[in-house]
Amino acid sequence: MVGTRSDSIRYGIIGTGMMGVEHLWNLHHVAGAQVTAIADPNGPSRDFAVAADEGKSNFEVFTNHQDLITSGLVDAVVIATPNMTHQAVLNDVLATDLHVLVEKPLCTTVGHCQEVIAAARGRTGIVWVGLEYRYMPPIARLLQEVRAGAVGRPAMVAIREHRFPFLEKVGHWNRFNRNTGGTLVEKCCHFFDLMNQVTNDRPVRVLASGAQDVNHLHEAYDGEVPDILDNAFVIVDYECGARALLDLCMFAEASQHQEEVSVVGPLGKVEAFLPEATVRIGARADGRRGIRTEEIFDSRVAYEGFHHGSSYLEHLDFLAAIQSGTGAGVGLEEGLWSVAMGVAAQRSIAEGRVVTLDEVLSDPSA
Repeated sequence: MVGTRSDSIRYGIIGTGMMGVEHLWNLHHVAGAQVTAIADPNGPSRDFAVAADEGKSNFEVFTNHQDLITSGLVDAVVIATPNMTHQAVLNDVLATDLHVLVEKPLCTTVGHCQEVIAAARGRTGIVWVGLEYRYMPPIARLLQEVRAGAVGRPAMVAIREHRFPFLEKVGHWNRFNRNTGGTLVEKCCHFFDLMNQVTNDRPVRVLASGAQDVNHLHEAYDGEVPDILDNAFVIVDYECGARALLDLCMFAEASQHQEEVSVVGPLGKVEAFLPEATVRIGARADGRRGIRTEEIFDSRVAYEGFHHGSSYLEHLDFLAAIQSGTGAGVGLEEGLWSVAMGVAAQRSIAEGRVVTLDEVLSDPSA
């Protein structure tokens, strides 16, 4: 039996690859959280988590998530399994009242997201979607400035991610669209969520252009060449007239900034840069001379990890919601919309046309 502190929320981690262990390390630093169980069908992944824990947690180790869920050892679970397994694991968790944080994307299809939302109705446990980019301190500051009126009503949102290729995962599952939902679901649901946060509006249509031009073209798994996009431009139109642009390149290691977020409105402009952790704020009336640049840090961050402290801050809010009985700060509907926008972008590229969100949300196969 795992020993626990009586005042702790007991966590189980389902899926102990890179992101599962990232959550483990974050939870080590969260007061009031204790990891009491892990589960993964892959032996090397379980061993990775045990080694990474360094004896801090004394958790029980399971080979399947069902045994963890029914063990009585946990109050909350973190799902960090491969994308294509999220719906099945969530179905088992949602049959209980355990609290759950599920890594992005919520699911790989709109239909599966909608089924998860239906399954979650009426339960008491919190269901939180891990769209942690909104917690990155510079981006959180950008959102704060926009909500305070620094730019007026946002008219244009531009997000650029120029980065390295996808990392290797167990069984190379992330090399194929059928497992990930496609690059614009797997990687970019974060950015579509940020667009929705900035505009505080609903997207109505998507136009995208993208390709697989460089990465993974000379790889083959069981004779099959990967089919994931490695670059794209995506334009999103919103109900109230705002427009957003995503510029994605995954063979751009020679970039000073991995992420840049820009919001412009009739009153001014706000920008955030990562990993530099700076924000620039300027008013139109002041022109260039009025631009101020600030380094942004959050003193609460006790563990920075791979995501600039955002996963840690997300866990603070998730735990606070569990303890206070409030709702999820990042809910299932937000997870659904971020996936739907990625699905629409993937379809726009595949079919060479504008795709509406109404079309995607009403299509059970999407």
